[in-house]
Parts: sequence; structure tokens; C-alpha cells
Amino acid sequence: MSGDSAGHVARSTAAPGSGAAARTRVRRFLRTADGVAVDALYEPGAAGAGVAAGHPGDPSGTSDVDPAFDHVFVIAHGFTGDLDRPHVRRAARAFARHGAVVTFSFRGHGASGGRSTVGDREVLDLAAAVAWARGFGHARVTTVGFSMGGSVVLRHAALYGGEASTALYGPGGEASTALYGGPGGEAGEAGEAGGAGKAATDTTDAMDAMDAMDAMDATDAADAAGRAEAREGASATEAARARAGAREEAAGSPGADARTDAVISVSAPARWYYRGTAPMRRLHWLVMRPTGRLVGRWGLRTRIHHREWDPVPLSPVAAAARIAPVPLLIVHGDRDAYFPLDHPRMLAAAAGDHGELWLEPGMGHAENAAPDPLLDRMARWAIAQAG
Repeated sequence: MSGDSAGHVARSTAAPGSGAAARTRVRRFLRTADGVAVDALYEPGAAGAGVAAGHPGDPSGTSDVDPAFDHVFVIAHGFTGDLDRPHVRRAARAFARHGAVVTFSFRGHGASGGRSTVGDREVLDLAAAVAWARGFGHARVTTVGFSMGGSVVLRHAALYGGEASTALYGPGGEASTALYGGPGGEAGEAGEAGGAGKAATDTTDAMDAMDAMDAMDATDAADAAGRAEAREGASATEAARARAGAREEAAGSPGADARTDAVISVSAPARWYYRGTAPMRRLHWLVMRPTGRLVGRWGLRTRIHHREWDPVPLSPVAAAARIAPVPLLIVHGDRDAYFPLDHPRMLAAAAGDHGELWLEPGMGHAENAAPDPLLDRMARWAIAQAG
């Protein structure tokens, strides 16, 4: 964990224009469909320079991509991350060699408002970021998610593409009350973000506390599995609502395009409530216990909502089956301490022919473990999907 910054950038409330004239570095707060302020940063990268890696004119000499191709990568970080974290900045720099990049902090993280729902309402944060990225006039958008963000990009692609609505929930819709107890349940929480970065306990102490609770938390695994099974049927409600319901744009104005053209999911779970590894048992304690949420807030700078999912979101494996025809790349390390290899294999099996699986030897979990050459390969894969 670090306070490293992406640099001082003036925050703008103006909407982006379209075309090259708008392609300057911009940082602003976006407004999600349920009213949460999300801190976001646009960097033109190679797209702003007019030469993306692999395009004619690239110093590498390769020219296997149409020179008119114009790509933006929207990066969704993992749980307890934010757009200013060093590992997120490193990933952004890698993708910026191949196109423009949008990074943002999920709700409850960094300077964003609201509280984390650990992958549920975060799909609205991503939708707002994708719609904003498209407003800069780029031809194609690829969403890239790590860990929690990896599950979010899967759900986003399933719910915002194909037959799904261009938004998941309309303002004030039934689902707006399901998690937070009523319309505007997030109101007032944006102000909490300003002081969230001041940790009263350092990260080492926080992790020591989680280790101490690990054995106690493991006894809850059976109960959690039962709750998951009881609620899994509610996932169909979410999908039906997405297909039948609102046409409101994710950032608040009708008609914006929040769909993605390609998806890269890295170190993602295949199913919810997984507690088969010690790190995931610690994470469940962090999210589900009051003491854990205090550790998250003051030790890990992450503000976590206290309410359980109701209804349970569409699972990652169910989402992977609904993404076609959008291309999907699943990336997972064979030394991932959080999710073993049955998770990416389940996702790949669900995706079928439109999905591709890369099992990376020696790689651990998420952004921290992804080396620059792998990030470059992922970016090139996305560009190649444009034909």
C-alpha cells in the first residue's frame, strides 16, 4: 500500500469532446447511475501521440495493425487498490504504450465516494468509466480487470452488451433500494473519501489482525456456502432486469455507450463466497465482520459497505457464458494464492469458443504479479481483436 500519486492533475467537470482535440490528460469525478462520485483519470498515451505500439511509425518497426486504429484501455483495479497505487500506475504505463488509458478508483477506494460492495455495484463504476472513455472519440474500448476488477469486467460485458440494457439499473429503480435500503442510500458518503487515506494503523498491523482472526473465520465457511446457494437463484433476476429495464446511461445522461469491445480478466474468481484459501478466508473476515471493516477502513484505506448482497450478483462464471460475441481473454497465474486454477478453467469453459485462456507459469495474483512483458502481450491481444 502506498500514497504514491499519479501526479497533480486539474479536475474537470466538463464532458470530454470527441476526436484528437480532446486528447489531453484529464482527471475528474464521474457520476454513476446510482449517484456515486468516482475518481477517474484519462491519459492519451500512444493514442495521443498518434503512434500506438504495433502501428506503422512505431519505433519497433512492426506494422501489423491498421494505422487508423484507435484504442482506449479502461483498467479496473483489485480490492483495496485505487488509481494512484504504484501497481495500478505501472499497469497503466504498460497499456499506455499501446493506446489511451482510463484508470479510476472503485467506490469506497481512494478519493471516490461511497462504500465498496466488493464487486456488486462496482459494475456501475466501470460503466461510467467506459462511457467517459468513449466520449474521447476512440474507436474501440477494452476493459482490463484484476482480481475483484476481473469479476467486474466480466459482469459489465455480460450486462452492457448484446441484449442487455445500456445500463444495469435505472435511477430510483427497484435494484437501487435492494442493497442500500432506499434511494440515495449512498448520499453523504462521498465526503468520507477525503479522510480515508489517513490510516490509524499501518498495513502490517492490519494483516496481522486478519491472520489472528483466520481460524475463527474459517468456521463460518459452511454457513457462507449455504447462503450463497440460497441466493444464487436471484442472479437471474439481475439479468432479467438488465434485459428488460432501464435505458439510462451509466454516467447520468441518456444515450451514452457503456459497452466494451474486448475484455481481459486477470486473476478473477469464477464463483462467489470462495473460502478455499487462507487469503480468501482473511478477506471474508475483512468484509463480513465489523472489526474487519474497521481494519479495512483505517489499515487498508478501503471503506466497505456493511450490508450483504441481496440479490446476489450474476456470478463471474455465469457472466462469462453471456459475453459472446465480445472477445474474452482470461489470464491467471499458476502460483495465485487466492484462487486456484479451477477458477480460470471454469471461466474458460463457460466462455466457450469466444474465450481464450492464458495460464502464466510462476505468476502470482493480480496487478502486483503481472510483469510488464505480460501486460504488453495482453495489450497486443486486444489490438489484434480489431482485425
